[in-house]
Amino acid sequence: MTESHDHPGNPSGRDHTGRWTDLERPPLGLRALRRGLILPGGLWTSLDVVEATGSTNTDLAARAADGAPEGAVLVAEEQTAGRGRLDRRWSAPARSGIFFSVLLRPGPGVPAERLGWLPLLTGVAVATALSRAAGVDTALKWPNDLLVTVDGEERKAGGILAERTRQAGGDDAVVVGVGLNVSLRAAELPVPTAGSLALANAVSLDRDTLLRAVLRSLERWYGQWREAGGDPAASRLQEAYTAGCATLGRRVRAELPGGRELVGEAVAVDGDGRLVVATDDGGRHPVGAGDIVHVRGA
Repeated sequence: MTESHDHPGNPSGRDHTGRWTDLERPPLGLRALRRGLILPGGLWTSLDVVEATGSTNTDLAARAADGAPEGAVLVAEEQTAGRGRLDRRWSAPARSGIFFSVLLRPGPGVPAERLGWLPLLTGVAVATALSRAAGVDTALKWPNDLLVTVDGEERKAGGILAERTRQAGGDDAVVVGVGLNVSLRAAELPVPTAGSLALANAVSLDRDTLLRAVLRSLERWYGQWREAGGDPAASRLQEAYTAGCATLGRRVRAELPGGRELVGEAVAVDGDGRLVVATDDGGRHPVGAGDIVHVRGA
């Protein structure tokens, strides 16, 4: 795992000599990213870019266990063993997307039961940023998928994975990872239901601009939420998530742990971040874990 360094005489801070050089997919500008994001009094305390790694979440969790401070950001130009929920694998061509993890330590002011809002918060932050910086409407599929519209169809362009980790004698820390397809071409899609910002006709595919926008948005939303003690209503997070969630109002199939299934209409996201499914028998069931499938034709 090697860090991408800026080179003297290169004003952009980009290295065009690496083995993954692609004129349509330039490397990230580390120096400019640090200058724009690591600010006095700000959330982000360090930012590293590596050429390739298995999983930025795994690497940053190891740093967290060693006592890394809140606000560490780890970005990979290529992620070879990225993980999603339910241990699904996530991979994409080098420099075709934004793959990063952040280390958050909400502290004792945020009750542990509210930490489940962090992946939803991240989704809101990413969607807000992409709307402004890329001109793309990004919908949220509960609990952690980022959807864009390609040829009139919803496609998954990204995902979020939040994992709690504990340092010996320290507070809970949460590593939140984001994977977002930026310039992925149709022929490079891993599955037909995948998408990318390019295929959604984004006005910008500049990964530096997009990453800065996403991290600044995440800093704002996280700050509001933490100041409110993690309260999703007081921080307006619950309202924002509800407004951007494509799952609500849809007929869904919830594939639950233990092989059980629940079919009904997704009617709300409750105060604990759970999806509330109304079944045909009149029951309302909060779902906190499982896989949600949007049922077509409903």
